[in-house]
Amino acid sequence: MYILLTGLNHRTAPVEVRERLAFAQPVPREVYESLARNEELHGMVVLSTCNRTEVYATVKDIGEGAQVLERFLAERAKMTVEELRPYLYQPNCYDAIGHLFRVAAGLDSMVIGETQILGQVKDAYVRAVEVGASDGILNTLFQKALHAGKKVRTVTGLDRHAVSVSYAAVELAKNIFGTLAGKTVLVIGAGEMSELTARYLVDNGVSTVIVSNRSYDRAVCLAEKMQGKAVHFDELPQWLALADIVISCTAANHYVIKYEAVAPVLQEKVGKKTFMIDIAVPRDIDPRVGTIEGVHLYDIDDLEKVVDANLLQRKKAAREAERVLEQELKEFNDWLDTLYVIPVIKALKERGEAIKRAEVARALNRLGKVSPRQEKVINALASSIVNQLLHFPIINLKEASLTNQGHLYAEITKKLFELELEDEGNNAHGSEGKNRD
Repeated sequence: MYILLTGLNHRTAPVEVRERLAFAQPVPREVYESLARNEELHGMVVLSTCNRTEVYATVKDIGEGAQVLERFLAERAKMTVEELRPYLYQPNCYDAIGHLFRVAAGLDSMVIGETQILGQVKDAYVRAVEVGASDGILNTLFQKALHAGKKVRTVTGLDRHAVSVSYAAVELAKNIFGTLAGKTVLVIGAGEMSELTARYLVDNGVSTVIVSNRSYDRAVCLAEKMQGKAVHFDELPQWLALADIVISCTAANHYVIKYEAVAPVLQEKVGKKTFMIDIAVPRDIDPRVGTIEGVHLYDIDDLEKVVDANLLQRKKAAREAERVLEQELKEFNDWLDTLYVIPVIKALKERGEAIKRAEVARALNRLGKVSPRQEKVINALASSIVNQLLHFPIINLKEASLTNQGHLYAEITKKLFELELEDEGNNAHGSEGKNRD
């Protein structure tokens, strides 16, 4: 059995192609039922996020399996296979395994080390198990990948360094408050950056979202998305009194939070901290507001300095993560190669034993009546010949199983001796395949 991956991501395909292959979450049972109608596929896991769609499968024939997955994705995208193929990658088995490990670790993400992908990989695997689509090999693969992803984050701290402006804002807020649980955020402006930062804050514990925008309707729209409250723009000073965190990103060409208007309100918050993030260009918040006691004001340049410093730290952590993954991959591949070789050795021994029995029976039939001692000698001779002939092939197969060539040795042995394995569904993989990365 071989492990096969067919997919595309933010590096290989533009968003207009990726969105054609986006699956609802959790992936509908009907999707797996459609895949399962292909006898070439044995186990299946579909991983679909905003930046990637990947189908992992176990197959007996790499070529046929690859074609099935290409056709499946092309039909889903309403494209021909020829149109979709330039955007796809189908790495060989070892690279497919390594790819999943890197995905789970956050090394293949648009933002290196982002934490959300680990949960998405877990959800994809759990869903495949729920619908009965995964198999023993994919179960072990995904469990090992999830373990590796967690280990990378624990050992290297890869996800501790903010590398986006929105994420940096959240990390700074955590530094100021310790925890964001129960905090209130006031969002000024209803654009994409404001929404993204607010979402990060909510994901990290902020409980109340207040939205204000010159267009009240847009404020209402964003507030509904965040399950928050919309307020009118001219009421900003009074809502500042309730806010622990303020995000401002409007298209105004002047300060929308002026020192004279808000100083009295903020000065009354004695003993309370207010974290203000001005990510607008031109700036929304009068810099003098940052001089008020208890106010921590950061503008876009401040946040970008944090991002630049953290990006260097995260790249260093990513190099350490690759070393961690190298060991985890070796352990999994050792298991996989051994899993593949054992049935081949068993089949080889059975073939040798079958030949020995047949030839001994033929010899005894030709010799006619022989004594028990003579029959014993003939059997021993035949066993010795078979054992000596198979000794080195078996030794070499066992040794090869501890390298990344074990599957090749096993496959060649199968072809040379025309072996048929009793249950290939429990076996492993090969290295054939196309790699369009």
